[in-house]
Amino acid sequence: MTNERLELPQGTLDLLILKTLALEPLHGWAVSERLHQITGKALQVQQGSLYPALHRLERRGWIKARWATSANNRRAKYYALTRQGQKRLSAETDTWRRLKTAVDQVLNVATAETRC
Repeated sequence: MTNERLELPQGTLDLLILKTLALEPLHGWAVSERLHQITGKALQVQQGSLYPALHRLERRGWIKARWATSANNRRAKYYALTRQGQKRLSAETDTWRRLKTAVDQVLNVATAETRC
């Protein structure tokens, strides 16, 4: 992978947060770090995007939050997926995979046509 920063398409951050929280409850900074780690450092979610997304997901009832003490003995808000969030994650994952397949098909056709 290159060191070029990737920009997420609209709505993708919500999907990535839901998937990350499906693994285990995490505080905001840990969500960002987990995404950074999983993507091989390709994604670095900034606080200005992350926290509004977490609050939006919480307002929609897809995640819930509770205060707890973090590993470094600080008070932090931990987020967890709700049952409604699990359903949304499943639906969004299906939609994302269908979109990816459609885009791949277009890119593959365009590549094949340029070879002719």
